[in-house]
Amino acid sequence: MFRLQGSKVLAVEMTGDAVKAKNGSMVAYDGQMAFKKLSGGGEGIRGMVTRRITGEQMTVMEVRGQGTCWFADRASEINLVGLQGDKLYVESSNLLATDGGLRTGTSFTGLRGASQGNGLFTTTVEGHGQAAITSDGPAVVLRVSAQFPLSVDPGAYIAHQGNLRQSFQSGVTFRTLMGEGGGEAFQIRFEGDGLVYVQPSERNTIAGDV
Repeated sequence: MFRLQGSKVLAVEMTGDAVKAKNGSMVAYDGQMAFKKLSGGGEGIRGMVTRRITGEQMTVMEVRGQGTCWFADRASEINLVGLQGDKLYVESSNLLATDGGLRTGTSFTGLRGASQGNGLFTTTVEGHGQAAITSDGPAVVLRVSAQFPLSVDPGAYIAHQGNLRQSFQSGVTFRTLMGEGGGEAFQIRFEGDGLVYVQPSERNTIAGDV
């Protein structure tokens, strides 16, 4: 159903089924399509909420019909993730599209030591099917194992899946380790067994150096 056309355009072949995608991300389509804007909270991709750290809010549309739709988002790189009954945790701003049958919602992760007491809402995608996530530059997929935990700059984090425990280390960022920057900052630490997706570019976060 999902295929990449180049690295920055997602083509979705539809045969009467539906796909949910970031509002405004469709760049072309052929065939017969019906479009519906989704809003509000609750179960499903409509449950995406404001990501408090960056103040981002996402509006989602449902596309249903026969033909092909092409999606893109500001020339970002697109990465396909296959789910086999497992759960993907992804930043809402990095989720481009999901199979209509995938269940999506939000999960709150407490952010210890972050400035101003802000929390982090993470979007969850669960079930069997495909999701398309975006990255600023080609994404890198890093393996976490019991022997090799991973620390990630929050500005580079995109998504993770698997049996991972997440914690926040305050008072340090990669720039402060090198003697640059200041103020209260943090890293995200992953332990367990799973995959973490990072991008080669950092978004600004109020909990880190901006």
